[in-house]
Amino acid sequence: MSGWWERIPHDHRIVVLALLAALPGIAISLAFLWMGPYSAGLRWGVTVFLLGGWAGFTYALRARVVRPLQTLSNMLAALREGDFSIRVRGAGSSGALALTYAEANALEEVLREQRLGAVEATALLRKVLEEVDLAVFAFDESETLRLLNRAGEALLGQPSERLIGTPAADLRLQETLSGIAPRTLELNHPGGTGLWELRRTVVRQEGHPLRLIILSDLSRALREEERQAWKRIIRVLSHEINNSLAPIKSIAGSLQSLTRRASLPPDLVEDVESGLKVIAGRAESLGRFMASYAQLARLPEPRLAAVEVKALVRRVVAIETRLEVGVRTGPDVTVQADADQLEQLLINLVRNAVDAALETKGRVDVSWSVTGGRLQVVVADEGPGLPVDTGNLFVPFYTTKPGGSGIGLALCRQIAEGHGGTLTLENSSEGEGARARLTIPVERDGP
Repeated sequence: MSGWWERIPHDHRIVVLALLAALPGIAISLAFLWMGPYSAGLRWGVTVFLLGGWAGFTYALRARVVRPLQTLSNMLAALREGDFSIRVRGAGSSGALALTYAEANALEEVLREQRLGAVEATALLRKVLEEVDLAVFAFDESETLRLLNRAGEALLGQPSERLIGTPAADLRLQETLSGIAPRTLELNHPGGTGLWELRRTVVRQEGHPLRLIILSDLSRALREEERQAWKRIIRVLSHEINNSLAPIKSIAGSLQSLTRRASLPPDLVEDVESGLKVIAGRAESLGRFMASYAQLARLPEPRLAAVEVKALVRRVVAIETRLEVGVRTGPDVTVQADADQLEQLLINLVRNAVDAALETKGRVDVSWSVTGGRLQVVVADEGPGLPVDTGNLFVPFYTTKPGGSGIGLALCRQIAEGHGGTLTLENSSEGEGARARLTIPVERDGP
């Protein structure tokens, strides 16, 4: 029964239920009327009155029930179409219908404010996308372009009207949709060639996922960085070479004047030998300097393999004999890394920490942990701490140690970045000393 009853329209069910509700009273009234001692005219008049009133009140009840539902339906249809100018009234100030109308009006206000906020946010986002110098593209699941900004148009050399709906392969941007990100890749398009930094994320528009591609031109920054790097290298090379050539030139001139004499007394022979030793020493020092520079410039790409962190740390600690280095054991973890390079990095960090700790007779500790899929190795010392100016610590050939080469920390940072990680130095927040913190990913997607 419920099946066919549910198929009847709601307003028809209201009519049926209203008729059935009044039917017993009408039937009893008519029975008493037609069984009583009344005239035929009275009987038919009362009968017509009862039946007409029954039908009239039934349809009036239907209207009172259906009209508010129609009003709410019209309002919801307007809201669905984005028309927020309709409000419902006429239900009084109390009762269930008044509460329903009030909630509908409140819903209209909320949706209107949200629509206004969404429009403003969309306008702001479009304005920001147009003004930034990053090329932004959005591709749908079929790798078809759905959105791009002004910088993207400039990169591809065409207006957005001609580009929207074009497959990524036709735009020569298909490689941006796969592989690791962020990463650097080389592009060759009408509006730009060279190295670009790729960033990728997933956003949703109207419930559909879009892959958002952000390309940043690195050419200008790299050229400026390259220019600054050459200036630093030339400055360092000039300083070191001049420091060696000046005494060599001076001593060579003195020796040349001495050798013009027919015979040399014994004391001058000693001076000649001393001068030649100075020349040889400075030449050897200059050779070591150039060898150190070559070592920094020829660091190979890391050859990744499984490396047990605990075993690596214990090997490094065992090499240091000047001071007993403490090990705070962390979790058993294996990383994908170049064991030789990572070992050299930690050896340099431990050696520097021991050098600092020996000045204050402090201690050195090595610890490691894993957070968010990244390994953190901390080398902490109780030495005098880092100098106030820490900006030059990673500059090649800059050193605060007598006789230091100045490439140790620069080499360490280069190794860390070659593994997709970072190396930072900071003064300890718990007291004296400094901390060297190496962070590298536990697993890598590729070289």
